[in-house]
Amino acid sequence: MAGQNDSGGSEKKSGDLISELPMFNVENMQNNVKSIYYSRTFMSIIGGVIAGILGFTSLAGFVFYFLIMVLTSVGLTAKAGFSIHSYFDSWNRIMIDGIFGGLLSFVLFWAFAYDLVHIF
Repeated sequence: MAGQNDSGGSEKKSGDLISELPMFNVENMQNNVKSIYYSRTFMSIIGGVIAGILGFTSLAGFVFYFLIMVLTSVGLTAKAGFSIHSYFDSWNRIMIDGIFGGLLSFVLFWAFAYDLVHIF
């Protein structure tokens, strides 16, 4: 019985199908995800200090935070050589994961820097 192609030379064997499946090393994947979380946390702290020094209040500070997170996502994508699927299982890992995880750190350092510069 033949598949879609009747020519014998172009049939795919089960070994060829297995070699086409993407293979990920779980240890490397976990290390990459950890580095994303560390990068986002670091950028949240730095962004909070900058927002506090610049005197952002209310909505402007949160817009600044999301701008910092977009720039961090672009930077991480550039670091991966714009080939996300070589290092992660989906693009959500590098673009969306961990955005809200650093929000509390951002607010803490934002308020601290704002108090130091503008109140005291």
